[in-house]
Amino acid sequence: MTTTVANQVMWNRLISVVEEQAQALVRTAFSTSVREAGDLSAGVYDLAGQMLAQAVTGTPGHVNAMADAVGHFIRRIGRENIFEGDVYITNDPWEGTGHLHDITVVTPSFHKGAHVGFFACTAHIVDIGGRGFGADAASVYEEGLYIPIMKLATRGVVDATLIKIVRGNVREPDQLVGDIYALATCNEIGHRRLIEMMIEFELDDLAGISHFILDNSRRATLERIAALPRSTATGAMTIDGFDTPIELKVKLEIFADRIVSDFTGTSGLDKKGINVPLVYTKAYACYALKCAIAPEIPNNAASLAPFEVVAPVNSILNAVHPAPVALRHVIGHMIPDTVYDALDKILPHLVPAEGAGCLCNFQVSLRPRMDQPAPEGTVRAEVLTFNSGGAGARPTVDGLNATAFPSGVMTMPIEATEHTGPVIIWRKELRPDSGGAGKYRGGLGQFMEVGAVKGHEFDFQAMFDRVDHPARGRQGGANGAATTIGQDDGTKMRGKGKQFVAHGRRVMLAFPGGAGYGKATERDPALVKRDLSRGYISAEAAKHDYELSDAEIKTVLDSVKRGETV
Repeated sequence: MTTTVANQVMWNRLISVVEEQAQALVRTAFSTSVREAGDLSAGVYDLAGQMLAQAVTGTPGHVNAMADAVGHFIRRIGRENIFEGDVYITNDPWEGTGHLHDITVVTPSFHKGAHVGFFACTAHIVDIGGRGFGADAASVYEEGLYIPIMKLATRGVVDATLIKIVRGNVREPDQLVGDIYALATCNEIGHRRLIEMMIEFELDDLAGISHFILDNSRRATLERIAALPRSTATGAMTIDGFDTPIELKVKLEIFADRIVSDFTGTSGLDKKGINVPLVYTKAYACYALKCAIAPEIPNNAASLAPFEVVAPVNSILNAVHPAPVALRHVIGHMIPDTVYDALDKILPHLVPAEGAGCLCNFQVSLRPRMDQPAPEGTVRAEVLTFNSGGAGARPTVDGLNATAFPSGVMTMPIEATEHTGPVIIWRKELRPDSGGAGKYRGGLGQFMEVGAVKGHEFDFQAMFDRVDHPARGRQGGANGAATTIGQDDGTKMRGKGKQFVAHGRRVMLAFPGGAGYGKATERDPALVKRDLSRGYISAEAAKHDYELSDAEIKTVLDSVKRGETV
């Protein structure tokens, strides 16, 4: 086997190694956010802390932020203090992945007594203490337990004091500690598979394969950038914010050897916990460009390096300590659409219309009703559920329904959500007419109806956007539908923040749709009839948005009644 072929085989093997690492975390995690939604990341790193490969399973916000994190671990721990059997941990928002609810675990890998690299993984955990997962805090100190970069285990011995401190400061101690051990275990799985590969290919270190991966990735990425027009464009978005709207602005500049995203002009820090550390801003700005320009080049330190990100200190996209950052994803997930607003002006007909953007998450803090004696069997519980609005239509195809872009996190099934606590999901279904009309239709959002088992009341942590600023269409496409939220008695609710829901009440949610691409009058009538037959659009939308005749609409609806496929 030639050296080049062997290196390519090992590169592919490393990708499979970290994917097995990620799947081990999915199988062993306690939190539903990891087990059911895939809110995690996993990767392997060389001795310098450069990411060589990442798992397919996971989110770009985690993995691209984690690409920088291992360097912080090396600096904080000190190379002279790195031993075989060690495990390191942090949830530092600025040296990890952006907020306290993400725990990152790094494990050094040794072969024949020599240090050869690192494995790292991150997972979102349901509770970290403090105010809980939400935007209500005024500083990071209120948002939960802070774990600095430190040793979870030294030479194989777990720090029992650290575990006691963690257990004493969170609402779900068994779940959180279980997740920590799952993170450490998945790194160990990655390490075992790496050593098997090194033995098979008779490697003493990773220097050779590291050079091969990084050199080829860098060269391929630079070739893609060099082929682009040297140009500059600006993009902007207005989104809901907490109490006041947020302006996101970017200047995108393409050079021969790099692309710079400069977010100067973006809104300043918010008083509430929707601020974004720069590491998370960088993660999603890089991801957006890489998806558009070099999607098939594997993600690693070298393929990310040519994408440079600048944001003013103390802007909402470069929040520094002690800014509250718990919901950094709500703003951070809007970064790709902002970047695409600029990129569309340089490379038209390449990027999609705007979508829902941020995940439609909410957390329910359940407890026995307090207005009168609660029946026996009522409990306290924290239930976090991940959901998605619609993705924006693409230049040649419709947007995906109820699909998270850019996070890639999966929508959680009702059964898994209800299993974690006394919550009831009374309704969860696609939202007709929520996808923006266009030559290509935006993806549909969802309806959800949420309540609690009899005898419980709850606090509802809303983490939504697109209430006042729905996704915008591109190239003549229509906007997607906006988010709506309220209680079943007509009580209005805010898009963000903790809100009380009394015993017997339900929260009624409609998640946003993606925007359309191109003019609706150019849509293939067969696709309009298909959407009508599937219930994706109403008869009114078919007539007014797509100009389908009354006779055509009647024919489609009659076929549906007869059980025929359109």
